[in-house]
Amino acid sequence: MKRQSLIQKAFFLKKVKPFSDLDLNLLLAVADKLHYDEYDQKERVFAVNQAANRMYIIVDGIVEILDSSMRTRWELTETDFFGDESLFNEQPRHYTAICKQDTQLLALSRSHLLSVISECPSVAVSLLQIYAQELPCRFKPQ
Repeated sequence: MKRQSLIQKAFFLKKVKPFSDLDLNLLLAVADKLHYDEYDQKERVFAVNQAANRMYIIVDGIVEILDSSMRTRWELTETDFFGDESLFNEQPRHYTAICKQDTQLLALSRSHLLSVISECPSVAVSLLQIYAQELPCRFKPQ
């Protein structure tokens, strides 16, 4: 799998809901803060109770979201994102994320996400709208 250039990351972000309304200059600034990660099939991105310090955006692959009893709750694919809610509430992860196939992710740290939000509050508004539409909270145990 080939890594994306800065401009490719920026155009990719345009397809990701919280970032879709940003102009190219802001997308480039966000893209510059993203870290590229590769995971193998069946590799765990994070587990329940693990400290949260990054959110992830799927570039390619499938990530399975499992509840605390390890039952599949969701399957996420390209342009889906996860792990963001723990960055805001500063709580440990309450679900496990495992790759169902070789997967490419873009990761954004808590400090970089907060920096993006301070530069562009519309990202925070977009995340809030997503949470409001998907109540009960995204990936929260029911």
